[in-house]
This record gives sequence, C-alpha cells and structure tokens, in this order.
Amino acid sequence: MAKLASAFVSRLVIIIPYAWLLFFFLIPFFIVFRISLSQTAVAMPPYMPVFDLAGGLSGIAQKLREFSLDNYVWLTEDALYFNAYVSSVVIAAISTFLTLLIGYPIAYGMAKAPRSLRPTLLMMVILPFWTSFLIRVYAWIAILKREGLLNQFLSTLGLIDQPLIILNTNWAIYIGIVYSYLPFMVLPIYSALEKMDLSLTEAAQDLGCTPAAAFWRVTFPLSLPGVVAGCLLVFIPAVGEFVIPDLLGGSETLMIGKTLWSEFNSNRDWPVSSAVAIILLMILVIPIVYFQNIQAKADGEGR
Repeated sequence: MAKLASAFVSRLVIIIPYAWLLFFFLIPFFIVFRISLSQTAVAMPPYMPVFDLAGGLSGIAQKLREFSLDNYVWLTEDALYFNAYVSSVVIAAISTFLTLLIGYPIAYGMAKAPRSLRPTLLMMVILPFWTSFLIRVYAWIAILKREGLLNQFLSTLGLIDQPLIILNTNWAIYIGIVYSYLPFMVLPIYSALEKMDLSLTEAAQDLGCTPAAAFWRVTFPLSLPGVVAGCLLVFIPAVGEFVIPDLLGGSETLMIGKTLWSEFNSNRDWPVSSAVAIILLMILVIPIVYFQNIQAKADGEGR
C-alpha cells in the first residue's frame, strides 16, 4: 500500500501542472483558434458557425466544413495589423532594453550589498506590487501631464521655461512599461548574481584583469541566464500591453493590444480579433522556444 500511495503521489505531482496547462492554456487556445476560423455574424455569440450537438456527427461535420482561413488572409491584406505588430515589437524591445539598463545596476547593487540589507532591498523592489497596477499607471498621468508634478518641479528649479510634452507620447509609454515591469527584470538578475561565486572575480583580478574587464568577462556572462529570463518576462507582456498605451500613449499610438481591444469591443469582430490574438501568441512563442534551445545547449555543454 505504501508503494502504491507513493507512486500515486509522484504521478499526481506530474499530473497537476499538465492539468493546469490543459484547462488554462490549451483549452482557451483552441477555443480562440476555433473562433478565428469562423465568420462574423450579427448574433449572440457574434460569429458562426455555432456547434449544436443535437445535429449529431453529420451536423458537426457540416459545421466544420464552414471553417476558413479568411480572417488570416484579411490580416495580411490590411496594413493596420502589420504596423500594429511591428510597432508593438519595437516599443516592447526598446522598453526591455531600457529596463535592462536600469534593472541590472539595481540587481548588481543588491547582490553586492551586505546580507543583512538584502531582504530590505528585496522588499523595496517588490513593494510597488502592493498597490493596484491601474492606480500606479494613473499616478503617472498626474506626474507627466503638462501641469503635472514633473513639470512643476523642473519649472521650480528653473530648468525649463515651457512645460515638457511627455504624456500621450511614446516616451510616456516607455516610462510606464519600465516602471511597471522593472521588478520582473531585477529579480531574475539578482537571483543569478546572488548565487555567483565572488572568488571568481577576485581570481580574475589577481590574474591581471581590471575590475571592468573582470565584470565583462566573468560576472556578466555568469548572469546571462538571469538577464535572458528578465528580458523575456518584460518583453512578452509588453508586446501585448493595453492599459499603459491606452492611458499614457496618445490616440496615434499603435499597439496590437489596443487594436485587439478595439476589434473585440468596438467592432465586435470576434473572428478577426481571435486571429490577431493567435498570431500574437505565435510571435511570443518564438523567443521562448529560442531561449529554451539556448538553455538546452548550455546545459549540454556544461555536462
């Protein structure tokens, strides 16, 4: 009985993650993919065909024959969607790079800090999560607008004569994304740096490396897994971000998250918006698979 119970527990530990992926990823994915092959209809739900099990297998087969790739063809013919994808990837990439520039020194400083201070520094990084994401984005509106806190502060110091126009520009989007996703960059890098053996950098300096050379030849390469993980954690959600571009960006800001929301809610074109979501998912899967391949090769070389 003990062996059976142990075998059941070990299998349950494996089954639970797969069941989680099945119910919260694969099933929703196939539902969205099924809608993307449908046609728009003035009905509820606003697409057709809708399966009716009362028709039996022949009725289901008839409905399956009504599926088509017209929505995907439509996306290739309308430049709006292509431009939205490109703009989203560019904005997400720039935001990820800026987040890395700011987050790496913070993580490095945390890893070099005395062990007694590290929990406090870690809490300071996580502390913004205790406040609603939406409230934090609205706070940036009060900071960045023409009569906001930033312009008042700079005007008081005499650094500007006219208010800076930051809100409703791409710069506001960069600021919002960097601020919102900075902890996702800092934490993986800090985790990688904290585990690093400091004697390696000391040995490099003893062999003639300057502190800067020791950093680029020893510290940074060893922290690359944390850097890549942090970049993925920032880039992936930033590509499909909707709240920050909608509140901080201007009306001319083109990102796929805003386009997707418009198709779903304003145009009520669920099939086209589902096709947009499927292509977005495929775009985001590419860096994940690439990172996994790099990790697999690194693990193989390490062995």
